[in-house]
Amino acid sequence: MSKSLELQIVSECAPTLAGIKTANLFNYKYSDKEAFILELDSANEELNKKGLYIKALRSSDTSALIYVYRRNLLFKDLNKDEVWNILTEYGYTIRNVDESIKRLEQRLGESVCFPHEIGLFLGYPAEDVKEFIANKGQNCKCCGVWKVYSNEQESVRTFERFKKCSMVYQKVFTGGRTLNQLTVNA
Repeated sequence: MSKSLELQIVSECAPTLAGIKTANLFNYKYSDKEAFILELDSANEELNKKGLYIKALRSSDTSALIYVYRRNLLFKDLNKDEVWNILTEYGYTIRNVDESIKRLEQRLGESVCFPHEIGLFLGYPAEDVKEFIANKGQNCKCCGVWKVYSNEQESVRTFERFKKCSMVYQKVFTGGRTLNQLTVNA
């Protein structure tokens, strides 16, 4: 895997690598799509053993929307009734990680606007995702990793944990640790 992709995964996904967040999402630019696909395959071969999965949800000739996730945490999230109730409103019919990700990919392809239920795939609280959609992103109590509509204090503490994790991970990665070494076993 290229250092560029490794660096971006560490920079954007440290809480997921550490196992304290379900998933992260980021855009990645590349010059060779075939080489990028090989990089993803190689990364998954190495990191799936630790419970970490990397998927291009959408891609073009020059960039991809990368989804880095903990399969076990996503499974738990999708099996929460409050999460599933929201997802069924958007055509999710099979309570299964792979099928739900396929539906999310479809929604990304068919939606004129970004499918905001994606927050549920990132581990955001269901109530915050529901209110974000209902309020069209307005009237939140505070904003950090996501816009908060409920439980502000707990969310702010979570944002701080994520920020500290990211700082530590970037420091040790710069100091020579590899992505594999920074990925906690599931």
